[in-house]
Amino acid sequence: MTTKLARISELSKENPDMKFNSIGHLINFDMLKACHNKMDGRKAFGIDGISKADYDRNLDENLRNLEQRLKNKSYRPKPARKVEIPKENGKTRPLSIYAYEDKLVQEALREILEAVFEPHFYENMCGFRPNRSCHGAIRKLNDMIEGQRTNYILDADISGFFDNLSHDWIIKFISSRITDPNIIRLVERMLKAGVLKEGEFYVDDFGAGQGSVCSPIIANIYMHYVLIWWFNEKIKPLMKGFCDVVAYADDFVCCFQYKKEAEMFYELLKKRMGHFGLTLEESKTRLIYFGRFAEDNLARDNKKPETFDFLGFTHYCSKSRNGKFRVKHRTAGKKFRKKCKQMNITIRDMRFEKKKCILKKVNQILTGYYHYYDITDNYQMMDNFRKRVIRILFFWMNRRSQRKSYTWDGFNEFLKSHPIVKPKIYVSIYG
Repeated sequence: MTTKLARISELSKENPDMKFNSIGHLINFDMLKACHNKMDGRKAFGIDGISKADYDRNLDENLRNLEQRLKNKSYRPKPARKVEIPKENGKTRPLSIYAYEDKLVQEALREILEAVFEPHFYENMCGFRPNRSCHGAIRKLNDMIEGQRTNYILDADISGFFDNLSHDWIIKFISSRITDPNIIRLVERMLKAGVLKEGEFYVDDFGAGQGSVCSPIIANIYMHYVLIWWFNEKIKPLMKGFCDVVAYADDFVCCFQYKKEAEMFYELLKKRMGHFGLTLEESKTRLIYFGRFAEDNLARDNKKPETFDFLGFTHYCSKSRNGKFRVKHRTAGKKFRKKCKQMNITIRDMRFEKKKCILKKVNQILTGYYHYYDITDNYQMMDNFRKRVIRILFFWMNRRSQRKSYTWDGFNEFLKSHPIVKPKIYVSIYG
């Protein structure tokens, strides 16, 4: 199956105008079984309450039955169970939880869509793609600012991206390269399966549920046509100065050499988004003076360029050790505060466990956190976070009983034999 998908990807790359009209048959018993083997059995259950372990008990029979329903077109996905996940700004993020069998079909669809569309995605789209990452997006952004004549940054935010993807446009975009009615039918049924929230069932004409195995590739296809393809093929030829864009899912940053061209693009962008059912969050979208020349020009008036946030980091103008212009990166303030709150809750909730278990868990969390945030120029913020965690530990270790367990001197002695893992630079932006 992997060989067949690789061949589809190869054909798609070699023939940019090719449309695939007979690939639905690839979703067969073997492919579904391979999808089952890759599934994480720890995920939440859909409305039918069936887990991977439950499905595994009669796996071959279940997969044969599913394959037959797909062949005779009687397969109908179940509604998703929707829950609201709290966000740090007090709002909530909707999460759709699908039935296990539907996840298998979604995974198979994802593999087919990825094989067809991935060869046509541009390098400046980094989210949810093979061999690409957030750090790759930050490297790309760094190159755009330090290596090019960037003077202005358009820091944009799409309002409710995943919830406002038009089903009609999703089908049109997919149909531009896949004309197999079996694939199109599956995508339509998946989108129209509806959601169940607090006992109430409803179906929308918009949205690709966050939590769907398919939603990342669908989001990429949408962003490819709405923004990335349009920017590269239609906007760049209009511009006299440098311009470029880097995107990770619905987060994107645009760089421009000239202010007038940045302003012109911003007006065109609002119209473009509106045409495809999307809107920019005006309160979070801004054009700022930023870059090598911005820093030098503002320095004459004892001012500094503004900063902007992208992928959890605040990006700001600075200097290297030899005095040359550098874009540096530190953990965004709201992300730092959110993680501190989470650590406080985590340590509080396990304060009565064995000390060795508490320290092991804390070090595991810190190591994972360092692997994402410990990039070039961000060591100080990581060290600050470690010190904050130590203070949280000291507080809750002294709440294990009515008597105070440690003074600071005693706690520091304890940490000598139970050390808290220290940060180090895991990711070089220039590597």
